[in-house]
Amino acid sequence: MALTGSSSVKLSDGHFMPVLGLGTYAPEDVPKSKALEATKVAIDVGFRHIDAAYIYQNEKEMGQAIREKIADGTVKREDIFYTSKLWCTFFRPELVRPALERSLKDLQLDYVDLYIIHLPVALKALEKCKDAGLTKSIGVSNFNHKQLEKILNKPGLKYKPVCNQVECHPYLNQSKLLEYCKSKDIVLVAYSALGSHRHPKWVDQNSPQLLQDPVLTAIAKKHNRSTGQVALRYQLQRGVVVLAKSFNEKRIKENFEVFDFKLTPEDMKAIDGINRNVRYSEMLL
Repeated sequence: MALTGSSSVKLSDGHFMPVLGLGTYAPEDVPKSKALEATKVAIDVGFRHIDAAYIYQNEKEMGQAIREKIADGTVKREDIFYTSKLWCTFFRPELVRPALERSLKDLQLDYVDLYIIHLPVALKALEKCKDAGLTKSIGVSNFNHKQLEKILNKPGLKYKPVCNQVECHPYLNQSKLLEYCKSKDIVLVAYSALGSHRHPKWVDQNSPQLLQDPVLTAIAKKHNRSTGQVALRYQLQRGVVVLAKSFNEKRIKENFEVFDFKLTPEDMKAIDGINRNVRYSEMLL
């Protein structure tokens, strides 16, 4: 099936997740109003998957942007796939639902489409949030193969995670983890798909710059595209749901223009070949 701007993947619980999402994390020095405006631009461009989190401290702005786009008739609530995440200070089971309810209050929405947990704890409490209708799906983030296996083999598991959100880009292509996730009907969701925002608080400033890679540059030139578009298209053709973070209007539009060209098998093989197992998010090593 051809990839289009409205393409989605079917999750193991029957819900659908758009294959291209807007990442909304920004360093503390970036005004929250930037996230609000960027989200409205993204929805206008065609993005329907919005990825945020309590710890980003922007959910009031995310909710406002979504509600404004609903009010002006651009979208309906059911058109938007909104992801939030449980921060580590709320992992105790009795704190999980109140944390999600706090996010919903900030968003002024009745439910989120996906609620993600970072570590294999509090899963039972997350399942209860799904049963209560506060989230349609539950997932995990930053899990390796063994941690996923531990979850899947957990006695009494009611809902398996529909996705695993991890750092994934051509320098860290996560091929083995992707293969495992596919075998278990778990969608791999890629963050830092364009490398990284390179904020000195999180990223080694000596790390290689993905979007300047000569292989990506040559393939981008061949297709008359940007290296960023090639990096995003690479993930989509591998069956990965990809998050593209930008608050720049021109870049947001560019990031969505990845459905009208296709990488050849030779292109895909060449990009596979530049994997270095390099992580930009060192805090998760």
